Amino acid sequence: MIDIPFTLDQLRILKAIAAEGSFKRAADSLYVSQPAVSLQVQHLERQLDVPLFDRGGRRAQLTEAGRLLLSYGDRILSLCQETCRAIDDLQNLNGGTLIIGASQTTGTYLMPRMIGLFRKKYPDVAVQLHVHSTRRTAWSVANGQIDLAIIGGEVPPELKEDLEILPYAEDELALVLPILHPLATVNVLQKEELYKLQFITLDSQSTIRKVIEQVLTKSGIDPRQLSVEMELNSIEAIKNAVQAGLGAAFLSVTAIEKELQMGAMHRVAIEGVEIKRTLCQVRNPNRYRSRATEAFCNEILPLFSDHLAVASAASI
Repeated sequence: MIDIPFTLDQLRILKAIAAEGSFKRAADSLYVSQPAVSLQVQHLERQLDVPLFDRGGRRAQLTEAGRLLLSYGDRILSLCQETCRAIDDLQNLNGGTLIIGASQTTGTYLMPRMIGLFRKKYPDVAVQLHVHSTRRTAWSVANGQIDLAIIGGEVPPELKEDLEILPYAEDELALVLPILHPLATVNVLQKEELYKLQFITLDSQSTIRKVIEQVLTKSGIDPRQLSVEMELNSIEAIKNAVQAGLGAAFLSVTAIEKELQMGAMHRVAIEGVEIKRTLCQVRNPNRYRSRATEAFCNEILPLFSDHLAVASAASI
């Protein structure tokens, strides 16, 4: 039997130093002393007979051997966590943790309602929600850091063969106007009338904006000729700007249900144009699938797939 020249604690220390960039900050994050961290690294380097850090600079930089060990160490620690969760899962949903990922709009407006319903049914299961970009979320699923995710963007091509990607629901992006806008008295606009509007948008690299521009282009509308009044970095900021009368915007119906019901903004259709994107459920088929994950997928997700369709129709 081969002696393993490192411990899980040493792998955790290595990961913390790489993340924090210094031995001191790593020690603080792990609630141990800096000498203890330094001593463990020295033992690890002695056991492996290779240096793991370049100690010449101000920031702790991994050597090639250090980067290799960190890569395998991440996988080992992830598998250890998965093992513990699989054992906890034997308790028939009387404990354990469900980790869900989502891209920005879905994570902000849809997931909290899903989690609320799940927690009512399974109050003993702890739920974590990680809201990040589609790319980062997909990588977290691939690495086993997230059990499942609902995303609205494109999964990175290099991950498509490793992940299970299932269409989940259609999310409609509606054109909304301030309630005092001159065109707020009509329900349908002609395509050419879009060029008369002042738009508030997310930045040009956002997934939602790319979807909108692609659909408009296919519908014979040139997005480059639309007048963009301002670019904001959040959906909430755009909603507030529309309600303040600063311009029009394309927003997901999941994000504006309350505002439309309250009459705080006016939704208007575009003749012959419907802007939708497909939300996808993403899972890693090679990872252990807990009972909590199965319960969420089988009992919660179908309810909100129907809810999205109803919300889209009701907001017209």
